[in-house]
Amino acid sequence: MVTTHHLCLLRPTVLSVPVRLRAPRAHPHPSLPTAAAASSYHGPTHLRRLRPLPAAATGGASPGGADGGKRPAPAATSSPLGSALVGFARSNFLPLALIAGIALALVDPTLGCLAHKYSLSKYSTFGIFLISGLTLRTKELGAALEAWPAGLFGLASILLFTPFLAQFIMQIKFFPHEFITGLAMFCCMPTTLSSGVTLTQLVGGNTALALAMTAISNLLGIMIVPLSLAKYIGVGAGVSLPTEKLFKSLVTTLLIPIILGKVARETSKGIAGFVDGNKQGFSVTSAILLSLVPWIQVSRSRSLLLSVQPKAFAVAVTVGVLLHFALLAFNAAALHILSHLEQRGVSVFARNEYARAVILVASQKTLPVLVAVVEQLGGALGESGLLVIPCVAAHINQIIIDSIIVNWWRQRDQQFANAK
Repeated sequence: MVTTHHLCLLRPTVLSVPVRLRAPRAHPHPSLPTAAAASSYHGPTHLRRLRPLPAAATGGASPGGADGGKRPAPAATSSPLGSALVGFARSNFLPLALIAGIALALVDPTLGCLAHKYSLSKYSTFGIFLISGLTLRTKELGAALEAWPAGLFGLASILLFTPFLAQFIMQIKFFPHEFITGLAMFCCMPTTLSSGVTLTQLVGGNTALALAMTAISNLLGIMIVPLSLAKYIGVGAGVSLPTEKLFKSLVTTLLIPIILGKVARETSKGIAGFVDGNKQGFSVTSAILLSLVPWIQVSRSRSLLLSVQPKAFAVAVTVGVLLHFALLAFNAAALHILSHLEQRGVSVFARNEYARAVILVASQKTLPVLVAVVEQLGGALGESGLLVIPCVAAHINQIIIDSIIVNWWRQRDQQFANAK
């Protein structure tokens, strides 16, 4: 009979296991079991063991052929280049997110302007400090109190030492002169509200110390910034800051979310356990919220950025980058010197969790306070837009530079941990 040529009759012993054969789909012509039909047959596993060709085609990786047995692990067939790109993106997520936000703003500023219209930056800052409160451990608060000398140096650097550079920047002869004046004013500002704390958290520094320096420097900056402008720029004697508005902004965007996050952590063990078990996810969320800042700022300033001559803008950006490197070098060198002055035990200036927090927070300058100052001046120092443009670039560049440094620190720490 023709049916004696059916493949399932070649090994009758395997028929003890019940199987379901769907002959009409597997064999349109069961009476003609040609070689082509046998090779394309996709029946049960016990039948596919008769076909060596698919197994050979896969290099013998699967004893049951292309569809039988166990499939190869996805990692074995993944591209090395793809794996390398994924690893690079994970280890450099923050700078890539910042650059992507800037690129999106330059290509199409519509969404960024809409985000500014609805004050998305305020909500993102609120979210950053809420996460800081949720992840803030009580022992970090005690450690921050023990590291008060490092915090005191950080405040002095932010409000007294780094504004001293403004008088040297004012000596640069450049057109338009508003670019140089804006960067000099930028030196006199307190530290950033969110990026310094976020980067400190990402690198494993003492978040409580970073929060303390951020809050205190911005509160004291309300009184000290006008004095610094008058002393180092010379024409800021009549500058008055909107004290009530700035103080209210600090309370609503910094203190309240930190308190809410910390209270939630301390009152619920479930929340604390969830946060501690998802540190990576909260770090990524903080990085995304931080990347919204340059995206919105560039979207708002895109028209002004495109109206400036590229050469002049490039020079202003270069000066801003050099300024930030000077602040980083000054703070790092000062901490190194101070760490050798203390003879007994390990100096607080030498411990990474404190030193990194001070370097990151004390080397950054805030943009919103500068914008408030420029608005109060009413054009006394030149075109307001031209004063702000180089500071927007400097603000973004300092975040990108510091995120690269943070990634380098993390990779070095990981290598050191693996070497143990």
